[in-house]
Amino acid sequence: MGSGLTVVAGAGGFIGGHLVAHLRAEGRVVRAVDVKPLSEWYQVFEGAENVVADLKLREECGRVCAGAERVYQLAADMGGMGFIEHNKALCMLSVLTNTHMLLAALDAGVSRFFYSSSACVYAADKQLSPDVIPLKESDAYPAMAEDGYGWEKLFSERMCRHFREDFGLATRVARYHNVYGPHGTWEGGREKAPAAICRKVIQAKHRKEPTIEIWGDGTQTRSFMYIDDCTRGTLAIADSEILEPINLGSSELVTINQLVDIVEEIAGIRLRRSYNLKAPKGVPGRNSDNTMIQRELGWEPSTRLREGMERTYRWIQDEYIRKYGD
Repeated sequence: MGSGLTVVAGAGGFIGGHLVAHLRAEGRVVRAVDVKPLSEWYQVFEGAENVVADLKLREECGRVCAGAERVYQLAADMGGMGFIEHNKALCMLSVLTNTHMLLAALDAGVSRFFYSSSACVYAADKQLSPDVIPLKESDAYPAMAEDGYGWEKLFSERMCRHFREDFGLATRVARYHNVYGPHGTWEGGREKAPAAICRKVIQAKHRKEPTIEIWGDGTQTRSFMYIDDCTRGTLAIADSEILEPINLGSSELVTINQLVDIVEEIAGIRLRRSYNLKAPKGVPGRNSDNTMIQRELGWEPSTRLREGMERTYRWIQDEYIRKYGD
C-alpha cells in the first residue's frame, strides 16, 4: 500500500469509524466521508479530512474520490433485522451509492476499490435450520438473497466484478457476518442483536424490571465478529490478490438465547425472557465457513464472543448512563 490518499466512505458509521482509526494509526492520509452531519458521526478524527457528502449523487462521488489511491466503500443505508425487513426500498437505493462510487473510482484511477458486502447475499434455502452447515462463498448461487438488502449487496458484488473484468478497476469484496463492538448503534431501531441485547439488559438492570424481550424464539443461530477482527480482515483482503468475494466472519456459533446468557453473566443478572414471535428474526441459522480465508490469508476472525461482548457491554453501559443517568 502506497502513501497516497485513502477514502473511507461511510466513515461516520460503526465499521467506517473503526477503519479510519486503524488507518490513521498506520499513518495513512485519510479522507473520511459520510452523509450524516459531523455531530452524528460515531467517531471523528481531527487528523483526517472529514467530508459530509451524499454519495447517492454522482457528482459528490467524483468530488470525494478525486486524487484517491484507495477507496473503502462502506457507505450504505442499513441496520439490524428490524430495519432491513421494514426498509427494503431504502436498502436497495444503496445501489446508487455503489454504482456512482465505482464510476468515480474508475475516473480517479484508484489502485484498489474495497466493497463491504454481507452474509445476507446467501441463498435463504441454505439457512433454514438452526443446526447450520457453515456458508461457503459458492453458496451465494443459485441466487436467493435476503429480500431488499441482500439482493442489493449481491448486485453490487457483480458490479465490482464487472468493473474489474471490463474496465481493469482492482476491486476486492468481503462478505461481513454480523459485526459488533463499541462505537456502534445501540438504540433507535438500526442496532443489531449484540448491541440490542446489551441495551435491554442494561435497561432492565437500571430500571429494576427483571424481564427481557427476545425477537423470535431465541433458537436462531448466528456468528458475531468483533470489530477489531473486521478492520484487520478488511485491510488484509484489500491488500490481497483475492479476486472473488470472501467471507469475513467468526465461526463461533451461538443461539440468540446463548447470547443473552453471555450478556446476563457479564451484567451479573438473570432476567425472565419474553419471546416476541411476531418480531423480525431473520433466517433460522447462519454461520461463516472460513476455509477460504484460512487458505488465502492464513488467518480468520478469532476474538472470543465473551471477550468482545464484555467490551461492547461496558461501552454501551457508559453511553446509557451518559444519556439517561444512573
